[in-house]
Amino acid sequence: MENKVLAVVEGREITEQDLHLLMQGLGQRAMQFSSEEGRKQLINELVTQELFLVDSKDKNYEADKEYQDELKKVTENFTKQYAIAKLLKAATVEEDEAVKFYDEHKSMYKVNETVRASHILVDSEEKAKAVMGEIEGGKSFEEAAQEHSSCPSSAKGGDLGSFDQGKMVPEFEEAVFSMNIDEVRGPVQTQFGYHIIKVTDKKPAGEKTYDEVKEQIKGQLVAMKQNKLYLEESERLRSEYKVEIK
Repeated sequence: MENKVLAVVEGREITEQDLHLLMQGLGQRAMQFSSEEGRKQLINELVTQELFLVDSKDKNYEADKEYQDELKKVTENFTKQYAIAKLLKAATVEEDEAVKFYDEHKSMYKVNETVRASHILVDSEEKAKAVMGEIEGGKSFEEAAQEHSSCPSSAKGGDLGSFDQGKMVPEFEEAVFSMNIDEVRGPVQTQFGYHIIKVTDKKPAGEKTYDEVKEQIKGQLVAMKQNKLYLEESERLRSEYKVEIK
């Protein structure tokens, strides 16, 4: 990102990077300032903050005892966090460590059988049979869903996405997990009404591959090592320096 100068206050430059950091600090609220007008508001805010800084230096606030006391607290807190971060940087994980962990804990990465299905939901068996007849007569499942289904999924051609067992009502699951890809079945009655179901994809139960979970594993191992480093260093420091807990 080009660090373009956006404003200058008493010779001090306000840059694109300063604006970017301010927006990062706003989190989700940053969306409110995504327009050109919003951008101008944030630049003006940075200018205002810079003016306070310049003015505080002119008034020599840094010489105030209250300022010095607050600065000491901020400096000490920053030093603590810096020391901890410096310690934790030593926690690294090699590829072979991650592979070994995966091989020894494969049961953690099991996945259930999943199905992707679409459905058309209507309020009577007669209506379901009539819609099924339209599909058998050549109408696409998606078109029939948009036209007849009372489920909000109708806007997506009836697509319910992927799910494993335990996510749907029993009658629906019993049907869908026994079907083949591209098979259409119905009507299936549940507490919600009558369904016509189409299975669009199936994935068997198995284990996630190492490549699928390696970043997760590395993050987990790093966290474990960091925790160990922190506890060990804490014990070392307690033995080296005088501590009184009252």
